[in-house]
Amino acid sequence: MSRSSLRGCARVSRANASACPAHPELPARLRLLCTAALIAAVLPHDVRAQDAALPEIVVSGSGSLTAPNTETARRIIEQTPGAVEVVPDTAFKNAPAQTIKDIVDYTPGVWAQPKWGDDTRLSIRGSGLSRNFHLRSTQLLMDGVPINTSDGYGDFQEIDPTAYRYVEIYKGANALRYGANSLGGAINFVTPSGRDARVFDSRIDGGSYGYLREQMSSGKAFGPFDYFITGSNATNDGYRDHSGGHAQRVNANFGYQFTPDIETRFYVNLNHVRQRIPGEVDKNSALTSPQTAWTANVANDWQRNIDTARIANKTTLRFGDTTVDVGLSGVDRHLMHPIYQWLDYRYHDYGAFGRIVREAPLAGHRNRLIAGINVLNGTIDADQYVNSGDNKGAMTKSLTQKPENYTAYIENSFYVVPSVALIAGTQYLHAVRDQTVNYTAEGDKAGRATYDIWSPKVGVLWEPAPDTQIFANVSRSGEAPSFGEGRGTVLPWYDIKAQTATTYEIGTRGRRPDYSWDVALYRSDIRNELQCFYNSFGSCNVTNADRTVHQGLELGFGVAVAKGLATLRDSVWLHAAYTYNDFRYDNDATFGNNRLPGAPPHYVRAELMYKHPSGISFGPNVEWTPQDYFVDSANTLTTASYVLWGLRAVYDDDKNVSAYIEARNLADTTYIAATSIIDRATDSSRLFNPGTGRSVFAGLRFRL
Repeated sequence: MSRSSLRGCARVSRANASACPAHPELPARLRLLCTAALIAAVLPHDVRAQDAALPEIVVSGSGSLTAPNTETARRIIEQTPGAVEVVPDTAFKNAPAQTIKDIVDYTPGVWAQPKWGDDTRLSIRGSGLSRNFHLRSTQLLMDGVPINTSDGYGDFQEIDPTAYRYVEIYKGANALRYGANSLGGAINFVTPSGRDARVFDSRIDGGSYGYLREQMSSGKAFGPFDYFITGSNATNDGYRDHSGGHAQRVNANFGYQFTPDIETRFYVNLNHVRQRIPGEVDKNSALTSPQTAWTANVANDWQRNIDTARIANKTTLRFGDTTVDVGLSGVDRHLMHPIYQWLDYRYHDYGAFGRIVREAPLAGHRNRLIAGINVLNGTIDADQYVNSGDNKGAMTKSLTQKPENYTAYIENSFYVVPSVALIAGTQYLHAVRDQTVNYTAEGDKAGRATYDIWSPKVGVLWEPAPDTQIFANVSRSGEAPSFGEGRGTVLPWYDIKAQTATTYEIGTRGRRPDYSWDVALYRSDIRNELQCFYNSFGSCNVTNADRTVHQGLELGFGVAVAKGLATLRDSVWLHAAYTYNDFRYDNDATFGNNRLPGAPPHYVRAELMYKHPSGISFGPNVEWTPQDYFVDSANTLTTASYVLWGLRAVYDDDKNVSAYIEARNLADTTYIAATSIIDRATDSSRLFNPGTGRSVFAGLRFRL
């Protein structure tokens, strides 16, 4: 694009953005989006005046040391001898992209099902099955900065699928580089930098049940400086009663290259989320009246509202064959959560990391050494009150919680021959959970618990041909409990043991012009799994099981099933992901060899798309859970199997314009999307989240 055209675009954007605050009738919830648009429009203009004087610094490969592009990230992650994946934005942005499910749904082994709004039940290889609210057992990160709280909880409300260039998925102990020490591993959401972003990018999406999302972004490099900023505004009435919400999100990063071998980047993330909660219902209600909310949720206006401000820095230094990354982060999060009580929690988390990667020959062979440290600490001011409907009532408790997490790791890959690497590593976690009781009317206890966990790993990575890998590993993972485990005065949180697992894994992945594959077979032998063994008032209270087993098969593939049908360059592609889960107790004193509740034995996601060289593609898709699964450890109550059909059509000129229309659940099937779990259920147990009925969405994207 010419410089004069760029100036014209900036003038238009600047005029539109600056008009936002000028209209008094503008809803207050759009302020973050307008602010993002204003900054995105003004910043190129301010910097451009200096453009001619700036030296041109080019970093080979990705263009950025601190923020690799998609292909560079793929090359890095595929040095892992285990199941990992990079999901590019091209896989989810020509679709509604409402929740994390739209990002990970075609990744085998990852199961994500929306509950309401942005909230989702997420499990990787059976991780976090006992977590009926929020998330645990999987570390969520944004540009390498933890989204989870420092004691392990995670929420999906801060995820904005329109913001990311790609998403990295590390299963289990394969997430060693991020200090992830849990069964599920880690998911890292990566925003573009100004070196791989468009100067202007906008989109609007809308559809059934009041869904509307507006997004705008801008990015560019000026010599050594680059910036990227994006803002979105989303509203949704929700399929179910009392499930509406709105959210504004801003993500930005600013990079500077001092030399071709030294770069620093600052990250800013802001979120303003307001979301009502319809609540779980019993099985009969879920299947016969799926849109009905639970009466108590409506009467007391249950909500989950979050305000977050996150800032971070990452600096990369390259010294020949050695690269060093260092960084700092800080998060201020306010959770306003009127449910059975009014929860008013403030999280102040801070972290730091350092990592060194050295690629230098050892004894005449290729060798790669990775070592690092991660620190994630924080303070949680956990205050609770009586929920009197629209207002807080009397205080019921006031707690100060201080989690600390210190992780050190080292891994070495030694190539015995150019195509075979022997890999060995270990990770050490020292975790602290300290709670002070300022006031309680419920018998909360003060206490302190510490956990020290070693997690060794050995593996082999063989590349028999370009873009083909075969891998195997044996790894250990460990997970310190959060403050939410236990059963109050009966079984305090500080008596809960750390969960550990030994995982055996073998698999292969590869890409060819007309097909690709991703296959893994694994078994995890788990001690002290955090599971639901007790309940009160219908809620699960988590403690330790003795021995459990998680094992399964993960199969993903894409294949051109036909080519040259109407033109020389058209094709029909089949993309599919199949997950087999076998999660069981292992000779448990209470539940024997029962299946663990909370995840389906089989899950299939597939899409058949005709692709025309003009940029048009269309085809059907299916989501299939062919077998019921249990919702309680006693194995007395199940969900219901289901199959959902959909259609999607896309136009993308691969330059400036793309558009889509997608119909979901065409048969308007009534089904259960997600469930909470319990130790022993009855027909009246309120555990079920109904899935969304027939819906249609459409979107338009414009880029310069």
